[in-house]
Amino acid sequence: MKTNSLFIKNMVCDRCIRVVQEEVEKAGLQVKQVVLGEAVIEGEISQAQMNNIQDRLSAHGFEIIDDRKAAIIEKIKNPVVAHIHHNQSGAQLHTNYSDYLSEALHMDYHYLSALFSSMENVTIERYIILQKIERVKELLIYNELTLSEIAWQMGYSSVQHLSSQFRKVTGYTPSAFKQIRENKRKSLDQVGKEEPA
Repeated sequence: MKTNSLFIKNMVCDRCIRVVQEEVEKAGLQVKQVVLGEAVIEGEISQAQMNNIQDRLSAHGFEIIDDRKAAIIEKIKNPVVAHIHHNQSGAQLHTNYSDYLSEALHMDYHYLSALFSSMENVTIERYIILQKIERVKELLIYNELTLSEIAWQMGYSSVQHLSSQFRKVTGYTPSAFKQIRENKRKSLDQVGKEEPA
């Protein structure tokens, strides 16, 4: 039986996979497999079914991608985001992303890199750095790990390397960023409290 792949934008976590599978099945289609960024459907998909699926998915913030190149870009982004933001094991993120993406997509990394840069106006390497810094911000806000532990978990060679990259991206040192966040939180805690007379 013929299968069709639907490439889906904004699909970045396990919950997303479940939602996509449920919505495609509710549209009356048989799902063979759902992975980050892609749903493989058994059989033919009519235009009416495609419209139904698109409506169902857009209600959850997802979008079906028609363009092959845009689908490849999503296939690059999804494993990077999953690897950086959803690393539940707490294992260190020392990853050679060029090998990781080539193997995941079964494509030459130089082609992937050139395509990504031309369509996103940023290199894959820069995209990875930006994702890592976003994750570092989250970890700093949670305040459960020391800066050394964050640096180790995110695959930085040292706290200095993390701090330098963090400052280049955000304009702040990690400790200054954390202090600003704490001050904002304290200010919000004061909202609604009466001023002393």
